Amino acid sequence: MSPRTVGGDASDGNDASTVRTLITGMSAVGKSSVISELIKLRYRAIDLDTDEWSQLVPDDSVYADPTTLAPMDWRWREQEVHALLTGAVEDTLFVAGTSTNQSRLYPLLDHVVLLMIPTAVAIDRLANRTTNAYGQDPAELRRELQLRTVVEPLLRRSACLEIDTSRHPVASVSAVITNHVAAGHSG
Repeated sequence: MSPRTVGGDASDGNDASTVRTLITGMSAVGKSSVISELIKLRYRAIDLDTDEWSQLVPDDSVYADPTTLAPMDWRWREQEVHALLTGAVEDTLFVAGTSTNQSRLYPLLDHVVLLMIPTAVAIDRLANRTTNAYGQDPAELRRELQLRTVVEPLLRRSACLEIDTSRHPVASVSAVITNHVAAGHSG
């Protein structure tokens, strides 16, 4: 990550002893699976792409879902996520998700990790996953494939680590992330 996006200091309410890491990427890259694995490993890990942390809002940008009556997009509940990231926690906090407003929270993060997969793998995972129906509708799949060309390069620019999850089991991906954070890498 560039210095402008690396961790906060006492002036922004961010506890300097806490390491905060965002795990991000497009749909079906394994963000939720990695968060589940980190929870099993007894880390504080939260999936931000849930109703508790995200909400559907009107949006007239390229990111909006064109299949809805009024253009809408899921966005993180910024105030709640800000409070989470600036609140006192143990020494490590992992959050995962992707939102059009995530860059506004980058100053509160120490690491941004990008999970990615080749397009063919994404198509297969979206068609066959059982935990989430997103991407199984042809219109959603088209939208996701278009967003991959626009959004993933933006995510890549802010990432300090990129992992192709099609090449590694979830336990290995989690180990790479935790080792990277423990070593103190930020870019």
